[in-house]
Amino acid sequence: MKKLIKKYKKSIVLLIIVLFIIAGLLDIKYEGLFFQLLPSSIQSYLADLF
Repeated sequence: MKKLIKKYKKSIVLLIIVLFIIAGLLDIKYEGLFFQLLPSSIQSYLADLF
């Protein structure tokens, strides 16, 4: 198992980063928890974008 992780470490890190980006965009689109924690001025700006 450790050999597989060493061999594909860059791919695994890239996959995790992509998943976080997708999760962040979906959170903004559906006005989730982290979106609600933002200040209202940023919320209105992001709501206009999406």
